[in-house]
Amino acid sequence: MFRKFVAATLIMLAGTAVAEPSLEQVMRLEQKALARLPADRLDALLNRPQAAGGISYSDEWLASLPAAKGNSEWRCLAEALYFEARGETVKGQFAVAEVIMNRVDSATYPDTVCGVVHQGTGRKYGCQFTYTCDGLPEVINEPRAFDQVAKVAKLMVNGAPRVLTEGATHYHTTAVNPRWARKFPRTARIGVHLFYRHPQEMVQN
Repeated sequence: MFRKFVAATLIMLAGTAVAEPSLEQVMRLEQKALARLPADRLDALLNRPQAAGGISYSDEWLASLPAAKGNSEWRCLAEALYFEARGETVKGQFAVAEVIMNRVDSATYPDTVCGVVHQGTGRKYGCQFTYTCDGLPEVINEPRAFDQVAKVAKLMVNGAPRVLTEGATHYHTTAVNPRWARKFPRTARIGVHLFYRHPQEMVQN
């Protein structure tokens, strides 16, 4: 998965029109993608400070990637990031995305991104993500902000490493103090969000 993600990132940077390459394609495409990069882009990729797996949590690095698009899972994640974290830093947006992807991998939650994001939607006080049940129309009226979170979503569904939140499955802003937060181990604070891991997940792992 890690190597597949790196190859996909290189392909995005090089402009190759291949989405989510198969493992069989990776070995051929990695070298071709690197060879097609302009010298300055290759130097930036190899030498820019990176957090993990080729990712630099910076506006500049994210802006250097081409516009993202994908399937329904990508769309669900991109929309969740837009409504939940568009005002956060790039690092904060990746952190919120980690929570959603961690839930997808957990036996406790639905096994798709869309299932996780919309779990409980329509039940009073039952939704997992506030924007899905706050009664407000879900209208994307900041296209530049959406373009950014769409890139974060694409990288995450492609298998980007999750190194920011230590397996967190929950988060809340510093403006609130939910009752469950007193029982869940906190794993990180990034921007205005605090991150936690469900105790059941601690036992499972």
